[in-house]
Amino acid sequence: MVTAQFLLTSPAYAAKTLVECQQADLTMNEASSCLDGVTKAIDRELQTWVNNHVFNLEEKALITGRYSALKMFKRSQSNFITFRDNDCRWRYLMVSPEKGANVAYKKCYIQLSQLRIKELSQVN
Repeated sequence: MVTAQFLLTSPAYAAKTLVECQQADLTMNEASSCLDGVTKAIDRELQTWVNNHVFNLEEKALITGRYSALKMFKRSQSNFITFRDNDCRWRYLMVSPEKGANVAYKKCYIQLSQLRIKELSQVN
């Protein structure tokens, strides 16, 4: 049985919502607000995957006494956050505010977060 929480935070749902947020009949403010909702759902799911990996790596470290993988994963996640922010920031700066710079930033943020979730979901 699939729970409602899973449906609201799965990448497929977020991708569908991203498409819905890009409808031609939405104003810039409506699209921005719509993307805010998608961003919140994506952030929750990404944090769940990060927490899951940290938990698993902590468990392994307690058994083996080796914490290098845990430290490297945390660094990797921190580097991803920095990369995502910088990558989306240049896209924001490339577009003028009246043409939807904030929408460009949010779409980038969502897409890169979805890729990270996909990557983390494929790691054993």
